[in-house]
Amino acid sequence: MLSVTEENYLKALLRITVEQNSTGEAGTNQLAGKLNVRPATATDMLKKLKEKQLVNYEKYGKISLTPTGRDLAVAVIRKHRLWETFLYDKLGFSWDEVHDIAEELEHIKSDKLVDRLDKFLGYPQFDPHGDAIPSADGAYVNEDRKTLAEAAAGKSYTIIAVKDNSPSFLQYVSQMGIGIGSEARVAEKYDFDNSMALEVDGRKINISDKVAQSIYCKRI
Repeated sequence: MLSVTEENYLKALLRITVEQNSTGEAGTNQLAGKLNVRPATATDMLKKLKEKQLVNYEKYGKISLTPTGRDLAVAVIRKHRLWETFLYDKLGFSWDEVHDIAEELEHIKSDKLVDRLDKFLGYPQFDPHGDAIPSADGAYVNEDRKTLAEAAAGKSYTIIAVKDNSPSFLQYVSQMGIGIGSEARVAEKYDFDNSMALEVDGRKINISDKVAQSIYCKRI
């Protein structure tokens, strides 16, 4: 049985290697940054995960998940996103509150509970942040998504997901009236700092490049 920390490492590796860069590989510093730990700490854990045949890892080399490691990582992410959806849809939590609670609930060791939760929710495909929820067999949509920073001036887009799930970011964009499903027209892009003016629900707002980089969209 894996520890909570080991599950968190596998989950972080899947996010980096599949959902964020699609290369299937990650660097030690990249993983350490994702988990907010020292590279030496990440290296120690990678050695343990390699002994359990959950990662492919050599010193100074790239890291990848083994098939078993990937299956376990997908299972953790599935639980996390189903719990987020349950908290948001059924218990009335806001989208900036669900992540931290789901971080605790994702480590419950009951496949039967998770399957019944999935059925109860109607087999959702996406969580409140727009991230894909894996199915029971481990399959899930991993879209090649574009950020608002890549959007063209004069075109309209639907907001489909956020890259940053931190409460501070989610609260910030909520205050601006931006959420999953919002329709936004890029009124203008500014070369000086790559910021942009958006028209959202009839209101004009300005967002920084940092914010635009953290919001996924699709063309209407």
